[in-house]
Amino acid sequence: MSEVKAENRFKRYFKETRAEVRRVHWPTRKDARSLTTVVLTITVVMTIFLGIISTLASSLAINFFGQQTTLAVIIVAVGAVVGVITLVIVLRRQ
Repeated sequence: MSEVKAENRFKRYFKETRAEVRRVHWPTRKDARSLTTVVLTITVVMTIFLGIISTLASSLAINFFGQQTTLAVIIVAVGAVVGVITLVIVLRRQ
């Protein structure tokens, strides 16, 4: 008697992956473009925001601690981010 050969697991994986990709609802070109624009805009805005916080943290660290150490900058930056998050939460509740 001959046994039926089990399907190769790699072959089965790629077959199932292909079937799953066919079921995906792909966005239209217009949707993809608008979502990409949103992501790039948020990335640029957050880069500017974090650059400003970093610059302010460095200058505040020098003013408060007399020198610019990494720990001082981290303390001031974390304080600034916590302050901004607190401000956003308070303003959203109103």
